[in-house]
Amino acid sequence: MTQNVSESFVAQLQQMRADLLAQLRAQRGGKIGRAEAAADARENEHGDYAKADAERDLAIALEERESAELVAIDEALKRVADGSYGLCIDCGVSIGNARLHANPTAMRCVACQEKAERAQGGVHPATL
Repeated sequence: MTQNVSESFVAQLQQMRADLLAQLRAQRGGKIGRAEAAADARENEHGDYAKADAERDLAIALEERESAELVAIDEALKRVADGSYGLCIDCGVSIGNARLHANPTAMRCVACQEKAERAQGGVHPATL
């Protein structure tokens, strides 16, 4: 991968990371952690505990997904740094630029990703 192409992916990954961190902070109500945000939400409830529990569970699931995305972004940036970015982790072939632009955290070429998904019986968001 050329330096200019690599730099464009780094910029895209860094922007994704910044956006995701801002989103996580906003969901937490600023700088407070997940536990504090859940406690605050619990204190503000007025009797509809089932609804509040469902909303909290959804918020936690979304945050976990976003945290997994953040890990995938950080791993992609490490691959850029060590020179392995854009190479399939299974077969070593170059991952197409179109795939990387669509999903800059992609670790596998399309063929290997399809095999991995069949083997797992589904799709894991961090490996797309």
